[in-house]
Amino acid sequence: MFRLGNGSGFSGDRVDAPIPVMRDLVAGGTPAALFFETLGERTVALAHLEKRRDGELGYEPMLERLVRPILRDAAEHAIPLLGNWGAANPPAGGRAVARVAMELGLPDLRIAVVEGDDVTGQVANGQLPVHDADAGLDMGDWRLVAANAYIGAEPLVEALREGAQVIVAGRTSDPALAIAPLAHHFGWGVEDWDRLAIGAAAGHLLECGSQVTGGVFWDPGRKDVPDPANLGFPIAEVTAEGELVITKPAGTGGVVDFRTIKEQLLYELHDPAEYITPDVVLDITGCTLEQAGKDRVALRGLRGHPRPETLKVTASFEGSWLGEGEVSVAGPNAAGRARAMADVLLERLRMRGLKVKARVDLIGLASVHDSDGGALWRDAECDAPEVRVRLAVESASRDDADQAAREVLAMLCCGPAGTGGARWRVTPRILTRSHLILRERVPTRVAIRTAKEMLR
Repeated sequence: MFRLGNGSGFSGDRVDAPIPVMRDLVAGGTPAALFFETLGERTVALAHLEKRRDGELGYEPMLERLVRPILRDAAEHAIPLLGNWGAANPPAGGRAVARVAMELGLPDLRIAVVEGDDVTGQVANGQLPVHDADAGLDMGDWRLVAANAYIGAEPLVEALREGAQVIVAGRTSDPALAIAPLAHHFGWGVEDWDRLAIGAAAGHLLECGSQVTGGVFWDPGRKDVPDPANLGFPIAEVTAEGELVITKPAGTGGVVDFRTIKEQLLYELHDPAEYITPDVVLDITGCTLEQAGKDRVALRGLRGHPRPETLKVTASFEGSWLGEGEVSVAGPNAAGRARAMADVLLERLRMRGLKVKARVDLIGLASVHDSDGGALWRDAECDAPEVRVRLAVESASRDDADQAAREVLAMLCCGPAGTGGARWRVTPRILTRSHLILRERVPTRVAIRTAKEMLR
């Protein structure tokens, strides 16, 4: 049996989450690995902006905090750590791991850096076809930030085969981080579709961390989760025969049952018969579940089909500006005064002729569900003791976005009674566009060095 743990589901996830997972993997005494998924579509773009600012940045900012508590156990118990935490700058991420290794007295720790996912030049040259969903989209004056292909498990398997103890990659697909250690351990081939499907399913279930152990699922009084402050991150157990069980570390909070498994299994799954990954197309239409014990669910009937000839590329652009302004209204009739303020703000933008697309939300009345351009609050029935008025605008002009957002400041003296706590800011918006690329146009590179060699 091989045990595969997850230590992170997104950039900025709980830094203490990997500790009980590593403890459980060590106690299990079987071959194991621990992977970290830290990238979203815009996370990579933001990392590229950080790299522009400082050539030693652009990797997962919590990388050192994530690996420091577990690196010694990982090295001593031969438990590889894998992550796409390299983001826009895998070499710098590798050096960050090397610095932690040197602090812990592990100079010979073998660190692999996997590159090749950055295809910015090909997008900039207009060489890639656009995904159908984005065809005809007006790019206007969008400024390209980055373009990264979702690479598969093969370079990660290569790194493990060459003895890597830590792998720092860029934009890998989420399931590839699970497929790689399983394929390496069991000797799966690149066309062993049904076995690779098991790895893809394990990766898909584990990739979002605690979502499969009660996070996001939790709804107090309806779907209760024990000890939510101590949610255990998931572990997959896979056998040579292809059995797959999802569980979590002993002594941690959360729950693993039919409900959490079903919710995560269907998450982001557009077609249950054709979940496309770079390594295999996963088919869950024949999947069955069995509660195999407390916090243990077995999955069977997973099928795999040949992988696609193309890889997805997410291109990110700086395309416009976001202006945000907020101010609070408190006391009797707060909701009525907040509605009046919202109308005044929208009228002020019209009067000034600012070229913005605007939305007002009244936090405390309605700010999540969208209706009629964000105006659900007009009909909301609520006698809130306080309301936070939020104005958000989009504009091609930074100045117009700034001027619009500043209108909330005037509400402190030109608005209704009982206002305070005004703030505003302007930030560049990151827009994304999807492309497809032939996989042979994305050559990957694997470089393995010891921690001391990496810092020379």
